[in-house]
Amino acid sequence: MLWEWGIALLKEGISAHPTVVLLDGYTKFCKDSRSWSKRWITNEKNIVPASLKAELIHRLVSSGLSVVEATSFVSPKWVPQLADAKDVMQAVSNLEGARLPVLTPNIKGFEAAVAAAKEVAIFASASESFSKSNINCSIKESLARYHAVTRAAKQLAIPVRGYVSCVVGCPVEGAIPPSRVAYVAKELYDMGCFEISLGDTIGVGTVGTVIPMLEAVKAVVPVEKLAVHFHDTYGQSLPNILISLQMGVSIVDSSVAGLGGCPYAKGASGNVATEDVVYMLNGLGVKTNVDLAKLLLAGDFINKHLGRLSSSKTAIALNRMTADVSKI
Repeated sequence: MLWEWGIALLKEGISAHPTVVLLDGYTKFCKDSRSWSKRWITNEKNIVPASLKAELIHRLVSSGLSVVEATSFVSPKWVPQLADAKDVMQAVSNLEGARLPVLTPNIKGFEAAVAAAKEVAIFASASESFSKSNINCSIKESLARYHAVTRAAKQLAIPVRGYVSCVVGCPVEGAIPPSRVAYVAKELYDMGCFEISLGDTIGVGTVGTVIPMLEAVKAVVPVEKLAVHFHDTYGQSLPNILISLQMGVSIVDSSVAGLGGCPYAKGASGNVATEDVVYMLNGLGVKTNVDLAKLLLAGDFINKHLGRLSSSKTAIALNRMTADVSKI
């Protein structure tokens, strides 16, 4: 599951008004870029070796990404691709210059993770149906589980990030009320999550649905504690990210080469490609501290090993341009 949590931006200058679009209203500096190396793996049919996952994490950190979500401590019965979580963490234990959080779905996963991880993440859903299919429990039950995790984490001074999935739409229930997203986000924030990532898990969000969702959540959780997480199923991730930045959100999740998806949400594509987010921010004059050339090489590396083409429009265009120049 290789995502790039991404791109935490300093907020001075970001417009907080949801109905005003000002092209000079976003920050000019990106203080913290983030990446994942776990979630795309759940969609791979062939087992990806731990050494390959670790190498990708190293390459992502080398490109300037400062947070890489490395793996997930879940039951190997449900997600065989993540049975090597301990091996991956051991392989990157000496990596400096980045934080390497891991996902922990319950207290058992947390207890397994703390021996190797210094930061964890938990994930709830704004959809009852999706919660039951993804983590086999209701929203209320999931929040009770996470209270146990956050209490244990607090005792060990381990930071906890919270995710909310299906924030604008669910594959079963359809549109999700913004009030329900706000409720789950506030519950996670109140139990101690230092940051809440709002995920459009199936990629159906548009600017028109993202704005009211963010308005509702911002009313109960400080905007500086929010992140956005868009899957690019309908090609709406970049405009959704832009409006989120203009509304004051300062952290964007993304995935190298657009890898990923969700095994419990058929048809959902991967996260927005990190290369495309960085290219857009570069065009806006936002400093990200990410070396796009190195990021492209990291994407090429994993795509070659997986035997697939990149989903990043930026990677496709720049690779084509390089190929054309080489023919001259």
